[in-house]
Amino acid sequence: MKRLYLIRHAKSSWSHPDLDDFDRPLNKRGKVDCPEMAARLDRAGIRPDLIVASSAKRAKKTAISMAKGTGYNKKNIDYYDELYLGSLSYHLQLIDELLRKVDVLFLVGHNYTMTELGEHLTGSYLGNVPTCGIVGVEYPEPDGFTSGAGAGRLLFFDFPKNQTGTGVRI
Repeated sequence: MKRLYLIRHAKSSWSHPDLDDFDRPLNKRGKVDCPEMAARLDRAGIRPDLIVASSAKRAKKTAISMAKGTGYNKKNIDYYDELYLGSLSYHLQLIDELLRKVDVLFLVGHNYTMTELGEHLTGSYLGNVPTCGIVGVEYPEPDGFTSGAGAGRLLFFDFPKNQTGTGVRI
């Protein structure tokens, strides 16, 4: 069974308006939200085989925090420039390629693409994946994996301000 976790980068800082968007760091809330969301994954027993992330600073920091919180070696995170402004088709191609090699993939990126991917892959309406939000997608047919529309099943949709008390549920 293949599982994909789409993770939107944590809240970033806008305190330096002259800073290029690519180089924006996490703000205080982002630095708090990352470990909390990683802990939710860890408590649910979710461990990645591979973490890939946009090479933008805020996505890198989010990926590192997710790695630390789930026991993944941060040195093994793969960064892709194309995940910063890449198209939906690029993301789908990468997911397809990587999920043929691993069973559990964390993909850390940006909106609107994380929302669009989650909706495309599951056929579910998500509206908006907030910062540090996570969309869990499961593919029940390991031999017939495809990143096509509606091919996956929505496992959960969680985010820092989710106050239902349930956290990540599978």
